[in-house]
Amino acid sequence: MACAREGRAMLRFMSFPEQFERTRRFTVGLPTAVTRDFYLRDGSLWSGEREVARDVGSYTLDGGVAAFARDGRVWTVTAGGEPRRLPTEEPAERPYPDPTGRRVAYVCDGALRVTGDDGDRPVAAPDGPEVTFGLAEYVAVESLERDRGFWWSPDGERLLVARVDTAKVGRRHLADLSDPSRPGTAVPYPAAGTANADVSLWITDLDGARTPVDTRGMEYVTAAGWDATGPYAAVMPRDQRLLQVLAIDPDTGASRVLSEQRDPAWVTLVPGLPARTAAGVLVTAEDHDDTRRLVYGGAPVTPPGLQLEEVLSVDGESVVFSATAEPTEQHRWIYDPAAGLRPYESPWRAPSRVERPVLELRRELLRLGPRELRAALYLPSGHDGGPLPVLLEPYGGLGLRKVLVRPNWWDYVSQWFAEQGFAVLAIDGRGTPGRGPAWERAVHHDIAGPVLDDQVEGLMAAAALRPELDLSRVAIRGWSFGGFLATLAVLRRPDVFHVGVAGAGVTDQRMYHTFWRERDLGHPDEHPDAYERCSTLLEAGSLRRPLLLVHGLLDDNVHPANTLRLSSALTAAGRPHEVLLLPGAGHRVDSARLLRHQLDFIRRNLSDQRP
Repeated sequence: MACAREGRAMLRFMSFPEQFERTRRFTVGLPTAVTRDFYLRDGSLWSGEREVARDVGSYTLDGGVAAFARDGRVWTVTAGGEPRRLPTEEPAERPYPDPTGRRVAYVCDGALRVTGDDGDRPVAAPDGPEVTFGLAEYVAVESLERDRGFWWSPDGERLLVARVDTAKVGRRHLADLSDPSRPGTAVPYPAAGTANADVSLWITDLDGARTPVDTRGMEYVTAAGWDATGPYAAVMPRDQRLLQVLAIDPDTGASRVLSEQRDPAWVTLVPGLPARTAAGVLVTAEDHDDTRRLVYGGAPVTPPGLQLEEVLSVDGESVVFSATAEPTEQHRWIYDPAAGLRPYESPWRAPSRVERPVLELRRELLRLGPRELRAALYLPSGHDGGPLPVLLEPYGGLGLRKVLVRPNWWDYVSQWFAEQGFAVLAIDGRGTPGRGPAWERAVHHDIAGPVLDDQVEGLMAAAALRPELDLSRVAIRGWSFGGFLATLAVLRRPDVFHVGVAGAGVTDQRMYHTFWRERDLGHPDEHPDAYERCSTLLEAGSLRRPLLLVHGLLDDNVHPANTLRLSSALTAAGRPHEVLLLPGAGHRVDSARLLRHQLDFIRRNLSDQRP
């Protein structure tokens, strides 16, 4: 009987990678973009238990009307109604209804158009070969969390529109080398130190008349909108040390400064800000007392220690936002001037059909070392207390923390590796969000040294608490920034890390895009030492441990040239390593075979790498 139970348990553990791939990181069946009347699930638009439309990538909602694009065509639907196709040019993308519900604006071939019962018309057509109206540029989508390029006036008669010119932006070429007959694709990609897209704002009438907006010569338009008080925008210079919120005159395009933030390193953008209440009260953020605080009408309304993370909505005079007083936790709050600050529970629920993982977490949350590094330790079920090889699974970069009370998909991946006979350890060090501005900016001009030091410090502290962690057998595995960190670990600290698996990591920081990399390291012309300090290419000759490099050939975020250049540098230095290139794969890879390949590489090499 015991053998049968063990056999069933092993079957569960070994089937997890296939479940992980099939459920796309347990997102199949997950409702998203939930509002009072609509939500998305598995590519379909739903209203309650009714499937409204299939093959819907996203939808927008205003004036009681939801709009979506499907097969290059625009459709609208109201709660309880049936989808209605609108007359449009094709292929149509990014439809948004106006606040009155009479018209829908959309983009076709780089032109902004408006359709409704009074017909379809262009309102802003490209005036150059690399110009678009109404679309967000690469940096806005990738880094600013701004995926919009136009905003309706409340009366539906005018729009605030972004014009984007990528003529001066360098091109990255992507090709699936497994099929040499297919041509590659060139995409605008502003690498650190090179030209960004030229982004400007315009007030546009429905008849096509346009008025330029004064954005104060700033390089980045981080956010924009149009409410009952008028149009507004948030702008930032290239060095990111200043953020200004501008009120825009809709008739002349003139602007005036409503608020500004400054910081000697960088100003951190808070998703959902700036915003205004129905009465026109400006909602922003500020860093004070080592706390990112919500600012309402010019005054902070959240206490020291409660770190603002995102503004989720503004309804009337109330602001709903997420914030944390403990970096392993995430909570929603609501503030309004009448009732003050209090916890918030969303009134909207949508049915979830997410499949339960086939394994159970055996996870312990820890605080490690003098910095009280937040960490998660995963052990095999049925572990008898004997020594275990250690697998570190960090991310380590700005914008993401892995150690959270509420489990995420990566927790189950870590548990699966643990079930293969490892003690798996995830550590959030300096630079990760949730612990305040000083913690984030500790990596300014050096995203390598402090981050790696924290992984080593956390590992040693964990081993002191848990003697079953065998420090003579330590592997590290990571993706994206975690891939960079895994490479760095085996290059700089072979005394600690004996095997590395690095997926989709940046190897030459000049090859990553402007906003994120210049925020961390500054402009490469002004701070070349910071870029050299964080380049794994320059340290390739120091490799002494087994290293597996993995990269998707269609990765448009971290170009596969990063891995190929590191492999070339390692080969030139006579340092053996392995490279796994993934045809047809982008920056995100959900592959059962890849999980097993990494497990095999670690197992195959770790037993031979004791000091």
